[in-house]
Amino acid sequence: MATSKIKKDDLVKVIAGKDKGKEGKVLAVDTKNHKVLVEGVNKVFKHTKPSMQNQAGGIVEVEAPIDISNVMYLYKGQAVRVGFKGDKKDKVRVAKVNGKLENID
Repeated sequence: MATSKIKKDDLVKVIAGKDKGKEGKVLAVDTKNHKVLVEGVNKVFKHTKPSMQNQAGGIVEVEAPIDISNVMYLYKGQAVRVGFKGDKKDKVRVAKVNGKLENID
């Protein structure tokens, strides 16, 4: 399995879809299905039955996962491409800014 270029707690910008242009923090990454869960993006309504935790039930608004290809990493407020530098031992993520590589981590 290839390493994901987007990690949990990264700031990302949505570049496609109904929420294009919105920015948010990554809450979860599903590398198997190539999906990310971004805070405040792709809100959907979910109908819930009454349970012990939620006595009333009803309609709840939650974030739904979006495809990882529809987000870009935010580096100093700018959406940039992400790559890797180094071999397996010291592999680090780098932001590709104006033809230069700058460390992210």
